[in-house]
Parts: sequence; C-alpha cells; structure tokens
Amino acid sequence: MPASINLRNVLILAHPNLPDAAENAAQVSQHFATQGVSAFHGLLYDEVLRQMVRDGRIDLLIALGGDGTMLRAGHLCAPNDVPILGINMGRFGFLTEIQLEQWRDIMPGLFSGDYWLEQRMMLRAELWRAGELQGSWEVLNEVAVSRGHIVRPVHLIASVDGRYLTTYVADALIAATATGSTAYALAAGGPVLPPELRNILLVAVAPHLSVDRAIVLADGSSVSITVNTDHEAALSPDGQAPISLLDGDRVNAYASEHSVRFVRFQDPGYFYRNLTPHMNQNPITGTPR
Repeated sequence: MPASINLRNVLILAHPNLPDAAENAAQVSQHFATQGVSAFHGLLYDEVLRQMVRDGRIDLLIALGGDGTMLRAGHLCAPNDVPILGINMGRFGFLTEIQLEQWRDIMPGLFSGDYWLEQRMMLRAELWRAGELQGSWEVLNEVAVSRGHIVRPVHLIASVDGRYLTTYVADALIAATATGSTAYALAAGGPVLPPELRNILLVAVAPHLSVDRAIVLADGSSVSITVNTDHEAALSPDGQAPISLLDGDRVNAYASEHSVRFVRFQDPGYFYRNLTPHMNQNPITGTPR
C-alpha cells in the first residue's frame, strides 16, 4: 500500500519492562524534534499519551519493544487508523521492522517517503451469554477458547457462517488471523499464512478423538464457538488475562472493520525471507545463534 503519512505529530512508546526503555524513547523523540516534527514519548501504558492517539492527534506511533508491544500498539492504533513503526527491543521480531541499533540509519527513509504501509487484518471477538453481549475485543493475533486450571478437555461446538462445523474435544480452539498464524496457532501445529490474507484460521490444541487438522476459512467467513462443559473454561483475546466462561457461552469471531498498518522499509518479500531465521532460533530458549 503506498505510503501516505503526514509527519506532523509522532508518538514514541516503549515497553516499561525493557532495559533503558524510557531513555531510548527519549532519544528517538529528540531525533524527530531536530527534524521539526512534534514528538511525544513515554511508556506503553501511559494513559495521557494513549489518549492522544484516540483524540486523533497522532500521525505515527513508534513502538519500542517486541511482538507483545506491537500487539498492544495495534489494539490502540487500529481503531484510530494510526500507522505503527516497530523497533525491536524484545526477543521475537515477527512484527517489528528494525532493530534498536538501526533506527538512526533508517529514519531518512521515513522522511523521504521511502517506505510502504502493510495492512494486517484484525478480528473482532464477542462474548455472548444467554443472548446478551458480555464484552468485545479487537485482536491482531488470535482469540482462544480453552479449558481452565482443571486438566480436562472442553467440548467446543464450532459453527462457520451459522452452519454447524464440528464439536471439538480439546484443551482449546484457536481462531487466528494470518498474523496470528505465526503465534499460538503455530505452536499448536497450524500452518503459516501470508500476512496479507484476510482468512480466519482454526486450530485445535491437543484434540482428543476429534478434528485434529487446521482449517482455513474463506475470506469473509465468521466462526462461532459455543462452550459445552461442566468445569472451568476461559476466553483469551491476544494472550490477555483470561475471561471465565460458563456452559452455553458463545464466542463469535469475524473480520474487524479495522486493520493495523505497519510501516515497512523492506521489500514485500520480507516475510518469507525472515521466516526461516525466526523458525530456526527461538530466542526464549537462549540457544546460541
């Protein structure tokens, strides 16, 4: 997608748990100020700064952190159509664009327009109980309906576009975006989807004598997951704190009207070029490179 950012006001947010987060955010902010751009900086959960995005006062958000930071930035920016540039200070970098040590070298391309904007689909997830909406969430990776603390599978009735699909007996059922296909869904044995796709991916976790293959739904299709259990179950949107579910609760997931826009300096083939290095080395394990 052609670049079209009017760089007037930029917000730099850093994840508070990372070393030198505030200092790095301040350095990036100062760089923009020297270029005549109004720049604001702080930590990811600063509500005063986040409100600036919601008020339409920010043209670009720069997120310093890892993929988790990018998810939180996406939740904030997508409803307000604010593009995101990710600077990797974390461990994984599926979603970030540049490494921390690279940002000074990359910035001239941002000012000259030598970049493109990548659109990523989001899901809207809704929790219904006894015909009443209990809550809704916009997610970039996935929504998971799972068992709770008791180590027993749950029965999950899945319907696609209002038509019965199957009943899963499993630890969880994941409804993921193409972006989420490299997250929890991948760990559960699902396929990797190109990030530009707007399809929902269904992946069961530890299915017991039920459908054990991932299913890619058609573009525009929705999924409904109804809980059938006599013990604890939970809903987790994008890995956030779980929400307790009751027997008969229904979770609907469908394409959101909002999309996340990421700033990219690499060519559009970057995803496949970077895929193998990410897959071969999980930085969480500390495996030598």
